[in-house]
Amino acid sequence: MIQLNINGQSVQLDVEPDTPLLWALRDSLQMTGTKYGCGQALCGACTVHVDGSPVRSCSMPVSAVVGRKVTTIEAVDAERVGKAVQAAWRKLDVVQCGYCQSGQIMSAVALLRQNRKPTDADIDAAMSGNLCRCATYVRIRAAIHEAARSLA
Repeated sequence: MIQLNINGQSVQLDVEPDTPLLWALRDSLQMTGTKYGCGQALCGACTVHVDGSPVRSCSMPVSAVVGRKVTTIEAVDAERVGKAVQAAWRKLDVVQCGYCQSGQIMSAVALLRQNRKPTDADIDAAMSGNLCRCATYVRIRAAIHEAARSLA
């Protein structure tokens, strides 16, 4: 058994230590907000926070997060920055297909926790690991600026 802290809750999972965190979340805990995209940590669809930093859960073994705080899209709105980002996403109608959006939101929240006044270059750098097949990048950048304004 492996004990993890997921969204502030202690959970025990009967999985192998090398099981990717993504599969522990989706298959063992039925937390399907975090998406599988590429399986190689290249697209960002599987982004979660580990101790507040964005990580790709498809390549992170559960053994690497024992004793650490994991936050998923299901709980990102429990704090002010997460609420602001999600509100901006809705206000600016960012989503098209929506598949990548949980990862996009998780990366945006991590950026705004560190930098409340990001430039376009800051946003592009922070979001560069998140791919959107629908190409909503302009709306994503605008939503991050909107969230930043609402947090000021």
